[in-house]
Amino acid sequence: MTSPSPFPHRNLLGIAGLQPHEIMFLLDEADQWVAHNRAHRTSDHRLDGLTQINAFFENSTRTLLSFEIAGKRLGADVVNMQAATSSVKKGETLIDTALTLNAMRADVIVIRHGSSGAVRLIADKVDCPVLNAGDGTHEHPTQALLDALTIRRRIGHIAGIRVAICGDLLHSRVARSNIFALTALGAEVRVVAPSTLMPAAIDRMGVTAFTDMDTGIDGCDVVMMLRLQTERMEGGFIPSLREYHMLYGLTPERLKRANAEAFVMHPGPMNRGVEIDSSVADDPKRSAIPEQVEMGVAVRMACLDVLTRERRA
Repeated sequence: MTSPSPFPHRNLLGIAGLQPHEIMFLLDEADQWVAHNRAHRTSDHRLDGLTQINAFFENSTRTLLSFEIAGKRLGADVVNMQAATSSVKKGETLIDTALTLNAMRADVIVIRHGSSGAVRLIADKVDCPVLNAGDGTHEHPTQALLDALTIRRRIGHIAGIRVAICGDLLHSRVARSNIFALTALGAEVRVVAPSTLMPAAIDRMGVTAFTDMDTGIDGCDVVMMLRLQTERMEGGFIPSLREYHMLYGLTPERLKRANAEAFVMHPGPMNRGVEIDSSVADDPKRSAIPEQVEMGVAVRMACLDVLTRERRA
């Protein structure tokens, strides 16, 4: 009799719905890949002969590169499909795109899409595992996992710590996935934003909301900044970039409100001088931003490995 899989899901479409022990399992798996990558043992052959398609309908150099490196380090044949060269630009429907991807007999598909729910729609139409690399304002599960891994490696645990997620919460799938992950693992999560960028009923997600930045980060162990997504804004969400920075930008002086050993995170790309000062972002002691990028490769290697195990068996 075989024991049940520690991660019994075919796809990774979001953090919502995952059990805490399933999140911890993925973090433990990723931790092993950190050591592997640091030892420069960058070649692993467990995905030899498998085809990984990275279908990015929304541009993201950082995430695409991270998934590409992860797949290649595991030995997969990696194919990148970007929106600028896809048939979507010629009017192909999402379902037709899904059927086309399925006909290509991929072994795992990584999808990034600008519409919430698009990744699930494609996942329901294909025969192989699907990884969500970010869909609309819905979820970005691997970002939440790499953030959780960064925190766990820095502090040693997640349960009981206080994390402030600050900035453009309204448009952030990163914030949603992080709230799901961090609350599931026992952290106290605060969210900080102007009322115009605060999602309605966010307190139902088990967080405490603040509209004052200084109060919101007071005594926090981690300050996680979010990019101001001006490209998604139509109308007056903020008075001006200058005023937003004055009220919600993370400066060295404002960071003193947090715990003395608190560190700073940002999913990137950063708007320097808007949501974060360069002096904070580049502070080697207080900034965990480069570590987040490194953890991203390890987390994506773990997810690709775990999701394809049944296919390789």
